[in-house]
Amino acid sequence: MRADFNPAWIVMNREMRDQLRDWRIVLPIIILTLFFPFLMTFTARQILDFVANYGANLLAARFIPFLLMIVGFFPITISLVIALESFAGESERHSIEPLLSTPLRDWQLYLGKLLASWIPPLAASYLGVLVYLFAIYNSTSWRAEPMFLAQVLLLNAVQALVMVSGAVVISTQTTSVRAANLLASFIIIPMALLIQAESVIMLWANYRILWWILLAEVLVAAMLIRMGIVHFNREYLLGRELDAINLGWAWSSFRAAFLGQVRQPLEWLRREVGQALRCHLLPTGLMFLLLMLGMWGGSLLVKQMGISPEALDLETLRDLDSTYLGQLEGLGFFTVGGTLQIWLHNLQVVLISSLLGLISFGVLGAIILIAPLTMIGFFAGLAGQSGLSPWIFTAAFTFPHALLEIPAIALAGAAIIRLGAIFITPNPAQSIGQAWIKGLADWAKLMIFIVIPLFLGAAFLEAFLTPRFAVFALGGL
Repeated sequence: MRADFNPAWIVMNREMRDQLRDWRIVLPIIILTLFFPFLMTFTARQILDFVANYGANLLAARFIPFLLMIVGFFPITISLVIALESFAGESERHSIEPLLSTPLRDWQLYLGKLLASWIPPLAASYLGVLVYLFAIYNSTSWRAEPMFLAQVLLLNAVQALVMVSGAVVISTQTTSVRAANLLASFIIIPMALLIQAESVIMLWANYRILWWILLAEVLVAAMLIRMGIVHFNREYLLGRELDAINLGWAWSSFRAAFLGQVRQPLEWLRREVGQALRCHLLPTGLMFLLLMLGMWGGSLLVKQMGISPEALDLETLRDLDSTYLGQLEGLGFFTVGGTLQIWLHNLQVVLISSLLGLISFGVLGAIILIAPLTMIGFFAGLAGQSGLSPWIFTAAFTFPHALLEIPAIALAGAAIIRLGAIFITPNPAQSIGQAWIKGLADWAKLMIFIVIPLFLGAAFLEAFLTPRFAVFALGGL
């Protein structure tokens, strides 16, 4: 194993020597890395002096750790250009041909470039953190707790790995540094939003959540690295000249994958839709498991949040009668228009989930579909805490339409997960574009012929039968 990794170390050393020899790369990183901690120290000192006049010392004490995280994150964003330039820049300078002509394996070459792009930003990040810790201690005598400091250092390392691995993937799939820099916004913007979320967590001093964020970032980094290795192709790097959007080819490929070889409608439904359904059996089972875990997690939130048992008014549930049904009729229930409104709402959720799944390997799409089940689990847990059977409560408000809606959600989530997983699934016989278009065709088959009809049937049951079933199940309790 050591012999297999030695070529990657050689590539890493070569890249890092080239970077350290170029003063135009080293000098800005050092100056900005050393200047920014002192700027944050000055900012922290001003904030402490300002809030001391109003007695808001707690806010200041929690603001200093946030600045520590920003100090570590700033050098990573500045040094992102190294990763973006790793393959695209060498392709523009025509200096990558000798490297690609070596007997190195693709993964060895990719890993060496990745490490060379990750280590300098991480070293700059840790240098900035160290300078900030000394400066803020001399200024305010503030010391970071060992566990919190470990969290910040690990977060910086993993966030740097996520950004660098994503940038290297972009660099391998673009033909110019200009295109790579533009596409880097899809890395910088999500990471900036994540930093904002982490800042809120730090202001609330709920540092345990940071461990879960760290775990999620490790998984994202692993998927990005796998994606880069799977789709790294030196022949493509040597032979490409200019990326162009070929809509005609994309449509013809999608049409061929969607229609298949069968022209008889019934035979096409049996073979093509059936084949697409069989390909989604494993992700469908996974999605069913995630939905159940979401409901269970929602029920646990009731205890963790310490909600009072009196929060759910059982007397109101027991008094459900025709008056309740009349109020629902005013909201659009028991009408065709209400059925269509529920149906279109569900389709909008699936469409948004699919779009978000494309940029998150299917993860965000699955989370959105799991969220309603988590809310149901929460209210079921609240009902159980109030003395009502959670099973009766859940069945009363979901039973009729859930028979169709939950399978539709599970299948839609499976299609989204599989569509996102194509990016990290090796397929030597097809390019990433070809594999994704075929996956999109399977997604369309399932949505059009299974998911959309199931949602329509579920919407009808939810609009006409579920309210009556709720009155029947809870009214006599």
